[in-house]
Amino acid sequence: MAGFAEPLWLVGLAGIPVLCLLYRRAVRERSYAALTFSRVAVAAQVRSPGRLPRPHALFALALLALALILVGLADPHVPIEGMDEGVSVVLVLDTSGSMQATDYRPTRLEAAKAAAETLLSRLSRDDYAGVVIFESGATSAAYLSPDRDRVIERLRGIRGRDGQTALGDGLALGVDMADAIPNRHRVVILLSDGAGNAGVFSAEEAAGYARERNVPVYTVGIGSANPPAGTQEYAALDEETLRAIARTTGGRYYAAVDEGTLAAVYAGLTDEIPREPKETSIRDLFFAGALGVLLLEVYLRYGRGRILP
Repeated sequence: MAGFAEPLWLVGLAGIPVLCLLYRRAVRERSYAALTFSRVAVAAQVRSPGRLPRPHALFALALLALALILVGLADPHVPIEGMDEGVSVVLVLDTSGSMQATDYRPTRLEAAKAAAETLLSRLSRDDYAGVVIFESGATSAAYLSPDRDRVIERLRGIRGRDGQTALGDGLALGVDMADAIPNRHRVVILLSDGAGNAGVFSAEEAAGYARERNVPVYTVGIGSANPPAGTQEYAALDEETLRAIARTTGGRYYAAVDEGTLAAVYAGLTDEIPREPKETSIRDLFFAGALGVLLLEVYLRYGRGRILP
């Protein structure tokens, strides 16, 4: 949304009408004084209709330059199409015991990490990224940072655990991390394969917290109804809970049936992240305009056709 970074400078614009009144009074007093020393016929010739007197034009240009400078000092910003604001993206990754299942190659967790790395590599240069992991509890694996290489390095170092699934705790911590930098769009991407069965917060409470903080949560369900023979299935995919989280927070649910679709989901999520046009300062345009007006005023005052011989 367009606006001003330093709007108090705009108060100075209120002084322009005052200057106009003072100028008009000064011109009127000067005209009365001139009439006492000149003939009425001469005064009538001076007041030729249809043309703005040169001194008035010079004064108007000076006021215009002043107005442009004041607006420039207020630092106006406008959204520029094709340039997007940066977004804070937090990946919340399930590392519980069920993520060691091998129905995704080589394991669910390793497939999820590879897909998450694809998403991180496709983020905009102005985006911030962070990673939260959860099993019996939740912790930060990579703090919110613009350094994607560092976040990817931390992502690669994540190892599976044998704990339960504190899904609500992981989501709540992810929302807190996404909300750490004010005045930015925030998005949480939650990946899990099982229902929450541990932790302090329930999935419903964490989703409500995300909605209060205006943080959309995109959920990705990892798991398969019919795993290949010889694989381990530690938890059934709880799509109902993941759909409810996405619906409550204004996000979207994705089902990843294998490692291939999981990678495609994460690649597509890059385009799903909501963005707004980046607000760009245009104060230099006003300063340039003021300089141009002042140069014109100097030319009219001292250049060809100047008032004084």
